[in-house]
Amino acid sequence: MKYRCLVFDHDDTIVNSTASIHHPCFQAFLDQYRPGQTCTFDEYIIKNFSPGFVQMCREDYALSNEELDIELAFWKNYVQNHTPVVFPGIRDIMQRQKADGGLVCVVSHSLDVNILRDFVCNHLPEPDAVYGWERPPEQRKPNPFPMEDIIRRFSLSPDEVLMIDDLKPGYDMAKSCGVDFAAAGWAYRIPKIEDFMRRNSDFYFASPDELASFII
Repeated sequence: MKYRCLVFDHDDTIVNSTASIHHPCFQAFLDQYRPGQTCTFDEYIIKNFSPGFVQMCREDYALSNEELDIELAFWKNYVQNHTPVVFPGIRDIMQRQKADGGLVCVVSHSLDVNILRDFVCNHLPEPDAVYGWERPPEQRKPNPFPMEDIIRRFSLSPDEVLMIDDLKPGYDMAKSCGVDFAAAGWAYRIPKIEDFMRRNSDFYFASPDELASFII
């Protein structure tokens, strides 16, 4: 193994979920609670890239704390009834990693229960650890806690871990912990994000096959 532990983001890294679930859900929420306001797919991705989803909701749509709670409940209900599909090649990477005695962890802004459901529905091997949105804000990426806890929990050194993510919060978390970062560039092609990732990531992969060739 090139890395003892692969730490995956979930949405748009493991599963193709923003285009099929998260963006349509957010637009449906806006239709109900901010009639006449829209958010294009590219805008949604770019704002999730930076400054992040909560900041986008506050700054662009003036959602109050109470409305953010409503949006979270709206999203939970929507996601419960929609299951995303795994990107081709990801299952093989995880199965090979686990068969060789390695670790597969997930650090995501999705809920643990939905991540684990997606793993089961897409016949993915059980992850060794999941750090999702249920955790308090200070324990979610881009804060270093999830990565620090993985390193401590499994007695790893930073050079034994690879973080794989399509957005900047994963990059920020990995860099704060001295962990190699691989940009997942296979869910969409947005020049602003691709340019940042190619310039700043340790590695950039346009497809899961490219990632597989690198780590195997």
